[in-house]
Amino acid sequence: MRPYLDKASPEAWKAISAYSATVGKEAQRLGLTEQESEFIKVRASQLNACAFCLDLHTREAKASGITPQKVDMLPAWRESSLYTERERAVLAVAEAATRMPLTEEHKADLSGAQSVLGDDAFVAAQWVALTINAFNRISILSEHPVRARDAQGNHLLRRPDGA
Repeated sequence: MRPYLDKASPEAWKAISAYSATVGKEAQRLGLTEQESEFIKVRASQLNACAFCLDLHTREAKASGITPQKVDMLPAWRESSLYTERERAVLAVAEAATRMPLTEEHKADLSGAQSVLGDDAFVAAQWVALTINAFNRISILSEHPVRARDAQGNHLLRRPDGA
């Protein structure tokens, strides 16, 4: 088992956590809603196959008011009429920021997202996407486990380190 990066280097973890908090506050100030931020976090975590972040952010997305149906349908958002124009814009940002390098299609998506969101929320969406991509990589490299939960969301099993 590899060491958890967050536990092995607590000062680095504290720094990235502070950075994430700053990005979250700035995103709100720039007009990105909590739900829009959660859409970005869930979609990027899906694309990166980050089980730990996906478990966390699907729960947070639902808690923020995103319907379970919209969370469940995210992999097919482009084929669904469920999503608003702004939701589609932030999802396009999530995908472009996660799938590097930028393709012409992603560049077009970013241009369209910027026109829908406006410069401030567009910048905020990119910062949120950058941030969740960093956290996805931390969790994937650390092999953070997803612990089973009961219907109320309580953990059923303890982590290997006893926590």
